[in-house]
Amino acid sequence: MQITFTGTAGAGGVPRYGCECAACVRARQQPEYRRRPCSALVETNQVRLLLDAGLMDIHDQFPAGSLNAIVLTHFHADHVQGLFHLRWGKGARLPVFCPPDPDGCADLYKNSGILDFRHLEAFKPFEIGDLKITPLPLNHSKITYGYAIETQSGQRFAYLTDTVGLPENSMHFLKSWGPFSMALDCSYPPKVHSPANHNDYNLALDIINNARPQKSWLTHLSHELDLWRIENNCKLESNLAWAADGLIVQV
Repeated sequence: MQITFTGTAGAGGVPRYGCECAACVRARQQPEYRRRPCSALVETNQVRLLLDAGLMDIHDQFPAGSLNAIVLTHFHADHVQGLFHLRWGKGARLPVFCPPDPDGCADLYKNSGILDFRHLEAFKPFEIGDLKITPLPLNHSKITYGYAIETQSGQRFAYLTDTVGLPENSMHFLKSWGPFSMALDCSYPPKVHSPANHNDYNLALDIINNARPQKSWLTHLSHELDLWRIENNCKLESNLAWAADGLIVQV
């Protein structure tokens, strides 16, 4: 199973519009430090699956027929905005698996075009090609799922963005799942008070220390977090890594 981090930013991206902090200035000058809306491409020999749809150029990056499905964590705009253009395409309908959010985002449900929205149930696995995917509830301001993704040969990868901590039942699932790798929300540098809706660095480390994945990539990063990294020359343990746009990993 190959994972490509197609976007690693929180809402607002890096560089942030109008911001002149060192992280944003660096990202304007060096494209490798830019971060686009948080998303990832999962590929096996049978399947190409896009996790979240915040990229505004999905229709250019992924020609018709090149994706088996899109799987959404939730319906905040920075995770679905690419669908607003994609839906007016022609041809076969594209499955979009998502949490059972009754509101969705704007008029995507009402005017879905080629998008075939399919609501999921927490902890009820579903299959796409050779992948078994289990939705895991997360702590966020909209109903949000992370996903435990497993190949038929036993490779396991959890994608957990847009959460502050983890619900107890989701943590229990991960601890009993077996050896796995993980991408985890780490939106903020360490904060004195618990953040809302997203992990700070300390909460992310707590989750990792509790769930004990073999390898973790920190994603959904803000310009604040990148600035903190610059100012503190932050180093990670060998089983941790900062995700970056375009990073490709083998699970």
